[in-house]
Amino acid sequence: MKNKTNRIKFFGNNPFVRIVDALIDNIGESYSKKEIQELAGISKAAFFMHWPKVEELGLARVTRSLGSMKLYTLNMKSLFVKDMLKFEARMIEETSPKKELAVA
Repeated sequence: MKNKTNRIKFFGNNPFVRIVDALIDNIGESYSKKEIQELAGISKAAFFMHWPKVEELGLARVTRSLGSMKLYTLNMKSLFVKDMLKFEARMIEETSPKKELAVA
């Protein structure tokens, strides 16, 4: 298993969070459902149990179709996604070691 991200540490290590985590970690990239499932490191059954929620919330969007296969990416137009990314930035800010101020 990969190192836990702030999202997984904060929201828990469950299939839905791992799917969202995989999409955020790969912003701008397009993947098939199978590839997203593999990136998330979850079973096929868990993926397909939680994917409808990802679609319902508009977290992913189709970038293109290759025959019957669709490729997906994080939906950067979603207000929910924008808020999650702002929250992510805040988590990074709060969890990173504070730098000492240089004294002249």
